[in-house]
Amino acid sequence: MKIIAAIYNFIVGDMVILIGILLTVTFLALINNVSALAPLMGFSGPFLVLGVLSSLVATLSREAFPLYG
Repeated sequence: MKIIAAIYNFIVGDMVILIGILLTVTFLALINNVSALAPLMGFSGPFLVLGVLSSLVATLSREAFPLYG
């Protein structure tokens, strides 16, 4: 059972990173292409850093503090 749990954690952890990066890139693309969001262009660097960092922290906290014990 531990092997199945380890494989599950690996796959879900990668999916959390992938979804976090995709959401960040989508948001940055919206900032660059939608004229109403043009004032946010100056903050696209910090948005990128915070988006990537938050997805990595979510994955790490999921690995460090599993819900099922």
